[in-house]
Amino acid sequence: MNSEKSQTIAIIRIRLVANRGKSFQGSNVLGKGFILESDQAHELIARDPRNKDVLFPYLNGEDLNSRPDCSASRWVINFHDWPEEQARRYPEVFDITERLVKPVRAQNSRAARRERWWQFAERAPKLYEAIRELDRVLVVARVSKTCLPVFTPTGQVISEATVIFASNSTSDLALLSSGIHYLWVNAWGSSLKGDLRYTPSDVFETFPHPPPSGMKDLTELGSLLNETRSSIMFECNLGLTKLYNRFHDPAATEREIGELRDIHTRIDQAVVDAYGWGDLDLEYVFHQGKRGTRRTFVNATQAEILDRLLELNHARNQKEA
Repeated sequence: MNSEKSQTIAIIRIRLVANRGKSFQGSNVLGKGFILESDQAHELIARDPRNKDVLFPYLNGEDLNSRPDCSASRWVINFHDWPEEQARRYPEVFDITERLVKPVRAQNSRAARRERWWQFAERAPKLYEAIRELDRVLVVARVSKTCLPVFTPTGQVISEATVIFASNSTSDLALLSSGIHYLWVNAWGSSLKGDLRYTPSDVFETFPHPPPSGMKDLTELGSLLNETRSSIMFECNLGLTKLYNRFHDPAATEREIGELRDIHTRIDQAVVDAYGWGDLDLEYVFHQGKRGTRRTFVNATQAEILDRLLELNHARNQKEA
């Protein structure tokens, strides 16, 4: 595809029906008084086991990128969509929000947030309905250098600083961890202080997935990535950001890094094969860009992949219409 055609398509890039209702921004708590240290939450539950109904681990983007197990470091008070009288049945927990959240919310310009101060500002009900039957989901920090999803358990409150994909599929993990998907994010996501910002509507909903028949071949590679990466992060005490800083550092020659690079190379090849792009030569270089050094495809391959994805976005939209 020539550059003029690519620019024309880019202007009218379209959200795809097939991708609707599969990616979500997490809950906007809006009130530091809702957030508890882990010890405090466990003490509240120990004193009154009923408090477990309204206390949950609270996962944010920093946890995802900095903790080796990508687990929540804090907890949060969550009165769901309950009326005030129901929330008051948990007096010790309700007292915390009344003291620390209500005075702050009283200054909010939106009436709903002032009047329902004991609830989250944005509960994201569609998110939790979409993942209700799943035991784990794919989550990516909304703003990050890595832009890589990981599996996290459900049954917790997931912060608005993340994007959640309603999937527990290892094939989806492989696809969304591929260099092909990263190119799309880099092209169409926004940025914040030099980091990528993943916007579901602009990135995921416009990203044309490979045909379902091709996705089957990614299942095993997704499992391999999940297991290998988790093991490396645990054994080396590294979060995602530090691990992938090493991954993209040409001077890093550790066995673990080489193993991880090999898995990502195999995933990238499987993804282009899934699209039917067997003619592409995936040559890698360490490229110095505005976000630092990155192990990626040569420039010509990057441009070709983006052109093909844009063309496929249009073709899919026309078929849906």
